[in-house]
This record gives sequence, C-alpha cells and structure tokens, in this order.
Amino acid sequence: MDKHLRTKQIKNNPILTSSSEEVSSLEWQAVNMNQEEEDLVCRMHKLVGDRWELIAGRIPGRTAEEIERFWIMKNN
Repeated sequence: MDKHLRTKQIKNNPILTSSSEEVSSLEWQAVNMNQEEEDLVCRMHKLVGDRWELIAGRIPGRTAEEIERFWIMKNN
C-alpha cells in the first residue's frame, strides 16, 4: 500500500491505525449516549465482543465508529 495513501486513510479514520501507532484522544469528539444506549452497548459487548458493526446495528442512528470510539473513551 502506498505510504501516502495509508497516512491519508489513518488521518481520516483513526480507528484504522495499526497497533504500533498511537492516536490522540484529542482527535476524537466525545460520543454522547443516553443511559439506555450505554447499557445496550455494554450488554452487547459482553455477548459479542468488539463486533462494532453488529452492536451499531442494534442502535438506530449510530455507526460502528461511534460505538467503538465511545467504548474506547469510556474504558480508558
């Protein structure tokens, strides 16, 4: 993969970074969820793990990226 293209992809989607790269939480905006959504994310994560697409499919209007960002920011 072209190095420039990879850098561009990483900047556009910080979740796609490799494990050797660190992403500042300042690049992310906080995801506000109501208590019902938080409970559902926690319960679903216990059942299916890091399958963000599957979890997001259960919460109307939420993307997998939002769910993952919420989870990372909440659990760090």
